This record gives sequence, structure tokens and C-alpha cells, in this order.
Amino acid sequence: MTTTAQHRPTSALLITDVRLRDGSQVDVSIADGRIAAIGAGLPREPGVTLEDGAGALLLPGFVEGHTHLDKTNWGMRWYRNEVGPKLTDRIENERRWRAGSGHDAGAQSLALARAFLQAGTTRLRTHVDIDTDAGLRHLEGVLATRDTLRDVLDMQIVAFPQSGLLGRAGTDALLDCALSAGADVLGALDPALIDGDPVASLDVTFGLAERHHKPIDIHLHEPGEIGAFTLGLLLDRVAALGMQGQVVVSHAFCLGALPERERDALLERLADLRVALLTTAPSSTLVPPLKTCLEKGVTLFGGNDGIRDTWTPYGSPDMLERAMLIAMRYGLRRDDDLALAFDCVSSTAARACGFTDYGLHAGARADLVLVDADTLAHALVARPPRKLVVANGQTVARHGAAPESLN
Repeated sequence: MTTTAQHRPTSALLITDVRLRDGSQVDVSIADGRIAAIGAGLPREPGVTLEDGAGALLLPGFVEGHTHLDKTNWGMRWYRNEVGPKLTDRIENERRWRAGSGHDAGAQSLALARAFLQAGTTRLRTHVDIDTDAGLRHLEGVLATRDTLRDVLDMQIVAFPQSGLLGRAGTDALLDCALSAGADVLGALDPALIDGDPVASLDVTFGLAERHHKPIDIHLHEPGEIGAFTLGLLLDRVAALGMQGQVVVSHAFCLGALPERERDALLERLADLRVALLTTAPSSTLVPPLKTCLEKGVTLFGGNDGIRDTWTPYGSPDMLERAMLIAMRYGLRRDDDLALAFDCVSSTAARACGFTDYGLHAGARADLVLVDADTLAHALVARPPRKLVVANGQTVARHGAAPESLN
């Protein structure tokens, strides 16, 4: 599935003298929000705006595969984090703080989404809390942000029960309303450890998804054997309902802790059912093995998770930074291995989320990033300012700053 930005008519653009990842020098022709051609020495047509790339490295627009725009404190005063160590501590603390402070999901999601654009992200999947206290208020704010930026940012919204599905009566009805109101994907959270009944939890989740014909993206923090049990139940339902290619398992920490034989059996099922994995590559938690996933044919992509919220002071809307952190977490040092980390926030993430018309080829949506870097590996490590960001054929950032029209 995909959400597609509305195509506002744009003037034709020719970007000259840029380098592809293989080092070849090319020009890029853009018309009506699409890449018309990529090649050396493209003709300079009358009336076409010229942009001198000056030898910069050309990259596709980045893809954020997992964030929480509605929660962020981006641009606000520093939040003093004194939350307890348990997942439930963070959930309850966040609910209290958002209710008491009047946190505005609309204004905050817009601020962070614009920061993502300026840093080169043109496709984004965000989870949004659906809560029996807040109702659909957070969703309404993020829907407004999506509408404001619809011409340049392709955004998918996940209706996410941050407190679980079964513990607070009425959550399933709110999720039902959220999917009808414009959410693209159904979220879920730890069916065993949060909901306490993985069978019932997954039954409700898959029932809602089937009713609305929506894909699923489930947070699975559950460790070891508990997580493996839940993952097995989930895969059974994917097979039974024919939902191959429509489910993402975010985090999947259990796959980093299981014995190799049990882990590999699950990876083979994931590959066979085309269930993708999302990792934020946390430094202190076991994660699914990147290269083993690739060898088994499992799609593994990347995202930030929360950014500057009550859960964490960390995170950044710069997906080159996230790619570098993924590379560091997996011990990637060779230039070709660093390219795997970049794929996690570009082509692989686009495929996993269902963002169509992605990439650097004729006919793709014109989402481009120019950086002054020798190679892709250099760009990940140095993370230079974005020289130019084009989204849906429109210039949305130059030298790290947005034009007045986006402010």
C-alpha cells in the first residue's frame, strides 16, 4: 500500500553535473514531479530551470520507516526525563504529561515533519497514539500535518494503541474509527506482555485489518521465547488470512536472543510470508541479525522510533545519521557494507512500507538529495549539509534551509 502526495504542477527542472553512487557523471531532467531522464549531457531546453549540481553526489530521497511524529517535543524547551525503567512506566508517564501539558500533536508533528524534509526525507511512516483518554485527537493533528505537506511529503499514518489493545475498554472501537478517518496502517503492541492474551489480541488486530483491508505494523518488544511464541502466532495468521507482504514487525528483539536454529526457522517463515522487519538499531538491546536476514531473504529496514519525546532525549530527523547508527550497531565498516545500511533508509524501506515510484530512474517520483561527499560511505559518516533537496519535483531545502514557502 502507499499514500501518494498530491501532484501540484511544477516547472521543469534540469540538474546538471551530479554523480551517481558508481561515480558516473549525469544530469537529471524533472518534469511534472517525475524524473523524466537521467544521463550524461541531457539537452538544455528553453524555459527549463537549470540547477548546477557542481559535482555533488546524487541520492534518492530518504525514507523514515518508523517514527512517532505525534509525540515529539522537537523545537520545544528541554524535557527533563525522570521516567522509570519499565515499558509501562514510560507509557503511563507519557499519557500523564501529554494530558497535563496540553501537548499539541498537530503543531509538533508539523515541526518535525518539516525538519525531516529539510534533511532529505521525502517518504515517512509515523505511528500515532490512539488512546481512550485522548481519543482521536493526536490522529487529527497528524492528519492535518499530512494535509499541509501533501504536495511534498508522502506520509503513511499507523493507528497505534500505545497502551495495548485489550487493557482499556473501547480501544478497538477507536482503532476502527481511526482507520475509517484516514489512518493507512493498523498498529499493535506486545500481545503477550502488554495485552496478556496474545491469541485474543492478535484475533482482534487481524480482524480489524481484514475488515478495513489495511496492512499491519506491530511493535514487538517481547524478548526471547515469549517473543518467539507471539511471532509464531502472528505468522500463522498471516498465512491463514493470505496477508503475505502486508505485515511489518517492528523491533523484533526476540530474534536477536534466540538460539540459531530456532531463530533461522522463524526467519525462513518471515521470508516465505514476506513479513518485513523494522529495526531502530538500539545500542543496548539485542536486534535481529542484519546479514543473516539478508541471506535468508528477509526484508530488514530502518527508522528512528521516537525523537526528542518523553521516552527518549535522542533521535534526529537526519536519516543519514540513522543509517550510520545502523552501520555502527551491526559493526559495518567496509564501503559496500555501509551501502547496506543506507538501503535500510532508502530503497529497502520504500519497498517494505509500500511506497511506490521510488528511486533514481525515469518515471520515479522526483525525490532527490544532493550532498558534497566523495562516496555514499563518506556521506553516511560525514553527514554533510544537504546541498539541495527536491521532493515531488519541488525544491524543499537548499544548504540545509527550507524556502519561505515551506515555513
